[in-house]
Amino acid sequence: MQAPQDTKPRWERRKDARPQELLAAALEQFVERGYAATRLEDVAKHAGVSKGTLYLYFTNKEELFKAVVRESIVATIGQAEQDAAVFEGSSSELLRALLMRWWDQICATPIAGVTKLMLAEGHNFPELVKFHNEEVVARGSALITGVLQRGISSGEFRPVDPAVMTQVLIAPVMMLMMWTRSFMPACEMPPVDPHVFLDTFISTTLVGLEAPKP
Repeated sequence: MQAPQDTKPRWERRKDARPQELLAAALEQFVERGYAATRLEDVAKHAGVSKGTLYLYFTNKEELFKAVVRESIVATIGQAEQDAAVFEGSSSELLRALLMRWWDQICATPIAGVTKLMLAEGHNFPELVKFHNEEVVARGSALITGVLQRGISSGEFRPVDPAVMTQVLIAPVMMLMMWTRSFMPACEMPPVDPHVFLDTFISTTLVGLEAPKP
């Protein structure tokens, strides 16, 4: 006897994977359309579920956006914090590893579109800016500042202001991200190898941070 045909809608057949699919679809829509132009019905359609199913997990677009950021960026920062806490090498090695990891796992991936979105639309959504600053910017900055303080305390780095130096380190990486995602393609600028750029920047910075020899 022929088995009955499965007539359940797609979202009922994919129950276990549903939250991850919704977040992946939302990330794509936010990056492609921007925050203001993204509609929940478009996210649901892109994920292959009904809008009602989306509302079972997220009450509104703001909560969906926060979940996307927490699943992608905040989770990456959390793992980096754990790894930094048990790192046994030099502070120079740790700083290099964290900056390269930031590039490879966030800046060089579609997740970077969230940062671009915040820069472009943040002034219209102050609550999202506050959320992003607290959960992404503050934690990421604190991670780098902690590495600088580690190096200063051990005598590896000269006594710079860790908070100021953190901003000095962040700015070129942010600019490189904007170059590779926006400026170069739009202006037909010669391509820049991000890893060569970062290696040059980090190596030069570490020479400047090195404590004077006694």
